[in-house]
Amino acid sequence: MDFRIIKTVISREYSTRVKKKSFLVTTFVVPILFAAFIVGITYIMGNTKQRKQDVAVVDQSGIVFSHLENTDRLTFADYSLSDPDSLKADLDAIGKDVLVVISPLDTVSKSVSVSAYSAKPLGVEFTSGLAGKVDKAVEEYRVRQYGIDNLSKIMEEVRSDVKINEYTLGEDGKESVSESGIYMIVSMLLGIIIWMFIVMFGGQVMSSVIEEKNSRVVEVLISSVKAVDLMFGKIIGVALVALTQFMLWIVLSVVLVSVAGAFIGQDMLKDISSNPQMMAQTMGVSPEQLSALNLGQAGGSVAVDLSAGDSASAITASSPAAAGDSALASASADSLSAATDIPSAAAPAEQDDLSVIIGTLANIPWTRLIISFLLYFLLGYLLYASLYAAIGSAVENEGDAQQLQMPVTIPLMIAYFIILMAFQNPDSQLAVWGSLIPFTSPIVMLARIPYGVPMWQLALSLVLLLLTFIACAWASAKIYKAGILLFGKKTTFKDLWKWLKMK
Repeated sequence: MDFRIIKTVISREYSTRVKKKSFLVTTFVVPILFAAFIVGITYIMGNTKQRKQDVAVVDQSGIVFSHLENTDRLTFADYSLSDPDSLKADLDAIGKDVLVVISPLDTVSKSVSVSAYSAKPLGVEFTSGLAGKVDKAVEEYRVRQYGIDNLSKIMEEVRSDVKINEYTLGEDGKESVSESGIYMIVSMLLGIIIWMFIVMFGGQVMSSVIEEKNSRVVEVLISSVKAVDLMFGKIIGVALVALTQFMLWIVLSVVLVSVAGAFIGQDMLKDISSNPQMMAQTMGVSPEQLSALNLGQAGGSVAVDLSAGDSASAITASSPAAAGDSALASASADSLSAATDIPSAAAPAEQDDLSVIIGTLANIPWTRLIISFLLYFLLGYLLYASLYAAIGSAVENEGDAQQLQMPVTIPLMIAYFIILMAFQNPDSQLAVWGSLIPFTSPIVMLARIPYGVPMWQLALSLVLLLLTFIACAWASAKIYKAGILLFGKKTTFKDLWKWLKMK
């Protein structure tokens, strides 16, 4: 390869692309659309009020209706003495939106069944909220059947809300705050950035090759430049254009969102953040998923080892004593301690969410993460861009490229699904092998690094990725050289194999 010629090709590719109107339009329009999307969603979630629903309830059990409290969105009316079938036919006439029919109480299972009828499908919020109220009514009924005085109060005091504080123990025994939800967010963000970069700008390499091939410009270029030099110059040139555009997107998006945030005001953002249901809808997840990601919630996560070495992890669970039993619990604990002469261990102080976030971020191996991100970013892009360039040289239009493009896109899709599983168990066999296989490692390994990856796995993954890139670049160069001047014939996998065997 002639690096002087490659440099010239890079310069030409970069200057030609950044001067195009399409580059300027997408560079400035995408951040505006992104900021408008964020502001629009925030505004809609903060100002949109759901239509009030009037609900007719036929409670044949006699235990549920008292638990159905009216809200700003729901109004319940008791129609227990009416016939459900006649109410279904006259639902509009009585001015009700929903009919809820609660079956008679089953004395064996001590439960009820619920049916809801409406002209339009009911939302998840309505059905889940109604189910919760019915469950509470059934639970209270079952408690009353035991005939124990104040049993409901006792059950309320028995219920516990355990908060899990996570710590990782370093080799020196020092404790560090950790929170799996933060690792998941960082890992997903880095993995999605690489995935988007490869898909978007690897496809641009292919489109650029197809464009020059159709315009016959490549025939002039090949007369003075080797096919291999042209291919690598184009790959690197498009990468530099993509990095320029990517950085401008980040800067402009941050500026626009910050300005928009000041414009719409902080009160609206506080209203959304204080409403779990609204926050879940804004993030596109269910309230249960949002609850699982909340910092410090019970069962939300498992402590993990962030260091590369074999250090231990610790989880501390604490539960506030119930108000009614706090004095009794304290006295019992003191008596037991005195009787057995066992000193009680001091519980670690609970930390607020901000301290947990800062502590967790400080505990991430940022140096290793950033260096690994740059290496996987570079090698992953070069690997897939060389494959996309080979595909572009073998076809005459992007429609023909779909068939040849499938084997390239499948590993990327597999990698995306693996990282979703890696969040649950970053050391599982699937996650480990996904971080070692070169076609998935640029995405999967970055999802594992915040959780702690042995150095030998990281080094082996990079070596395999580098060797695979060299092999694919060699194969792509042979295909590029043979296919760039081929016209009038639809390329098949058999043709690609024949070109690879050519000397």
